[in-house]
Amino acid sequence: MSESTRTMVLWSPDWPVTAATRDLGLASGTAVALIDKGVVFACSEAARREGVKRGIRVREAQARCGDLLVLPHRPEVDNREFEPVIAEVERMAPGVQLLRPGSLAIRSRGPARYYGGEKPAALALIGVLAELGIGGARVGVADGPFTAEQAARSAETVRIVAPGTSAAFLAPLPLAVFDQPELAVLLQRLGIRTLGAFATLEGTDVRDRFGSEGARAHALARGLDARLVSPRVPPKQLEQSVDFEPPLDRIDQVTFGVLGIADAFITGLIAAKLVCTGIRIDIESDAGELSGRSWLHPRSFTASEVVDRVRWQLQGGAAESGLSSGIMRVTITPESVDSVGNHEEGLWGTGPDERIHHGLSRVQGMLGHEGVLTAVVGGGRTLADRATLVAWGDRAPVPAARPWPGQLPQPAPATVFPTAHPVHVFAAGGDAVTVDERGALSAAPLEFGASGRLRRVAAWAGPWIVDERWWDAQTRQRASRFQLVDDDGIAWLLAFTDPHWIAEARYD
Repeated sequence: MSESTRTMVLWSPDWPVTAATRDLGLASGTAVALIDKGVVFACSEAARREGVKRGIRVREAQARCGDLLVLPHRPEVDNREFEPVIAEVERMAPGVQLLRPGSLAIRSRGPARYYGGEKPAALALIGVLAELGIGGARVGVADGPFTAEQAARSAETVRIVAPGTSAAFLAPLPLAVFDQPELAVLLQRLGIRTLGAFATLEGTDVRDRFGSEGARAHALARGLDARLVSPRVPPKQLEQSVDFEPPLDRIDQVTFGVLGIADAFITGLIAAKLVCTGIRIDIESDAGELSGRSWLHPRSFTASEVVDRVRWQLQGGAAESGLSSGIMRVTITPESVDSVGNHEEGLWGTGPDERIHHGLSRVQGMLGHEGVLTAVVGGGRTLADRATLVAWGDRAPVPAARPWPGQLPQPAPATVFPTAHPVHVFAAGGDAVTVDERGALSAAPLEFGASGRLRRVAAWAGPWIVDERWWDAQTRQRASRFQLVDDDGIAWLLAFTDPHWIAEARYD
C-alpha cells in the first residue's frame, strides 16, 4: 500500500448552525436548532446546555429549551457560507480539498515549511477563520485525511499525531467514526467495538466477510490511509452584482439597472454550459437593510425572468422586502444549476408543455408573481384545506407530517365541487340513511342521488369523521364522509352533516 500523505484537516464544529447564524445575522449566543425531517439535525452550544441534542424531535427540543429558535436545515446555506472560508484558506495555502461544508484538508508539508512547523501552520489556519469572525475552529495533523480528521475532532485547538503512530491513536475510537452503521452493527455482534479491535483482524478475512468497503475501513483502522489530498478546482464566480451610487428609490430605476448584470449572469452560465433553475436575490439598502429571497423556476431562467424576480421582490413592499430606504446594491447568485444539455430543444422542437410554460411565464411577467397560481395537494383534513395554490415556478410546500385524523386515503378525488350538492341516501326499504355520533350507518346504503335520479350503490367504504372545534357549540363542524361506487363504476365522496347528505367530490 502507498505511503500516507501528511495531512492537515481544519474542522469548524456545528458548521450548519454557524452558517445559518451568519446567513440570518443572529447573535452568536442564540439557542438555535436546525430541523430536518422533523428531528434536530444540528444545534448550537447554547441549545445543548439546555438539553437539546441531535436526533430528538422538534417538540421535545422546544420543551427542553423554551427560547429555542427552530429553523429548517438548508444545505445550500452551508455551502454558500463556507465558500469565503475556502477562498481565504487557498490564499494562505493552495491545494485545498473540501471534505464537507465546515471541514477541509490540505497537505501539511508546504504550510509547515513556510510557517516553521506543523503547529504554527495549524494556528495560522485557525487565525484565518478568526479573522472571518468564526471561532472555535480545530485542526488535526496526521498521516492521511481520515486520521487527521479524527485528530481535529478530538482536539481542543490543535492536535498533532506523530508520523507512524496513527494506528495507536485510532485504536480506542468507536466504530461510529466510520459512518457505516451496517458495518458497525455487524462488528458489534462479533464483540468488536473499537477500531483497535477491528485492526487486529486478518485483512483477507475482513475482505472475504465484509467486501471491499469493509477492507477499506480495516485499512483505515490500521492507520493505512493511502488517499491523496486532491485540491479542488475553484468554481467560476457565476454571481453578479451591481452597485447604485447614489442609491435608487424607484423600482423601475432599479430593474433597469439590473438588466446588464442579468444578461451577464445568464451569459456566464451558458459559457459554463449550465442553466439556472434556482436563484437567490439579495437587495441591500442605504440604511444597511438586507432583503434576501430564493426563487425557483419550473425550467430555467432567462435574463428577463431574472429581472422580473428582482421587480417582484421589490414590489413586495416593506412587509416582505423589509426595505425602507434607497437601494444600494443588488446581487444575483445561482442556487441550483443543471447541465445545459438537459434543457436543449429536441430535433423537432418542443411539445405542448414548453408552449404552456412560455405562455404562463409571459402572463406572470405582466401580472406579477402571484398573478399565475397552480393547485397542489397539501396537508389537512378536508378537501378545501388540502387544496393549496402556489405561484407558478415556486416549489410546492411539503405537507406537514401530522396525523390529520379524518383525512381521506390516497388517491385524492379528481373533481371537487365548488358548491357541495345536496343528495339523498336510501336503504333497501326506502328509508333515509342516517349516521350516528360514532359514524355508524342506520342501514346499508342501497341508492343515492338527487332531483329524482337515483344511482344504485355497488360498494361503499367509510366513515372518515371530521370533528373540528368540538369544544364550541356555535362553530363546531362535524361530518362523516363515505366513499360510494355506483353501478356505472363511478366513485363519489359523500358526507353526512346531520341531518343532511351532500356530495363533495367525484373520483374521475
